[in-house]
Amino acid sequence: MIHTFQSMRPCGAMAILLGFAAFGQFKAAAAEPRTIGKIERLDPALDALLSSDEKIETIGEGFAWSEGPVWIRDGAFLLFSDIPHNAIIRWDAKHGCRTFITPSGYTGDEHRGGESGSNALTVDRHGQLVLCQHGDRRIAQLITAFGAPKPQYKSLADRYDGKRFNSPNDLVVDSHGEIFFTDPPYGLEKGPDDPHKELEFEGVYRIAPSGEVSLLTKELARPNGIALSPDEKTLYVANSDGDRPVIMAYPLRADGTLGEGREFFNAKKANATGPGACDGMKIDAHGNLFATIPGGLAIFTPKGKQLGLISAGNDPIANCAFGEDGSTLFMCANHNLLKVRTKTKGQGF
Repeated sequence: MIHTFQSMRPCGAMAILLGFAAFGQFKAAAAEPRTIGKIERLDPALDALLSSDEKIETIGEGFAWSEGPVWIRDGAFLLFSDIPHNAIIRWDAKHGCRTFITPSGYTGDEHRGGESGSNALTVDRHGQLVLCQHGDRRIAQLITAFGAPKPQYKSLADRYDGKRFNSPNDLVVDSHGEIFFTDPPYGLEKGPDDPHKELEFEGVYRIAPSGEVSLLTKELARPNGIALSPDEKTLYVANSDGDRPVIMAYPLRADGTLGEGREFFNAKKANATGPGACDGMKIDAHGNLFATIPGGLAIFTPKGKQLGLISAGNDPIANCAFGEDGSTLFMCANHNLLKVRTKTKGQGF
């Protein structure tokens, strides 16, 4: 698939809007979007954040595995990854879902199987799109080049201690430009047993503005979703390990290192069951955590009390993002893209 680029500068939010055409089409949502799943009210305090009778709408269908959404404010559209198809998809209210760019996570010429595409996406403080690239095993920034036959990327980090990452999965950028990300083995062709795996552990890392990579912790078997509290003093990390499905909360010191972590939520102890895992998460303006767990997407107070659960039925919810005016919650749920209106606003809105 060939794209024509319109910008010679790094791809900031406006360049994202102008620089890429959307070619591929997916099954459009009906004029009256079908609804799916339900909202379970576990505590009356949920009513201040989300109505339990709010409808969960399906606004896009037909993806192999949707993940990693981010809202692009300047263009008023959502971007998210379809990992097996090695593509980023764009959704907006007028046109629905279209292929935005491909390849998104693996740019090599040799055939590669497995989950090769991009995973989590974010926008840094300069408006540049930053990606977790499974196939290329790195954190990268999307850049543009006029007339280029395919998208161009700048590698921000691809190694720790001289060894290639496994497959960066999720990331968050703080107000100083530091990037925090997780590195489980899900994007390797043969997972943790892949012969090309170079690191003996699955880590959580920090990339300083200088480009220096630091290992923050390697205590989690499958570090996955990651988020920062509004005051940037707590780093949340989801562990999608079936033996220990937890969300951890780590004190984040001023020097960028972590204090001793605590279990913010333990899905096994809470008897959380259903499709999905402790995976992606986002935080609202008040520090409430919207986090995927087995069974759906849970809403927690900053102190860890679960207020409710958004269920997509038999579909696992992998990740979420706030968008539009800040009160729409978008959810990537297997083959579908969903949205629900909230009474709160996402962090940064």
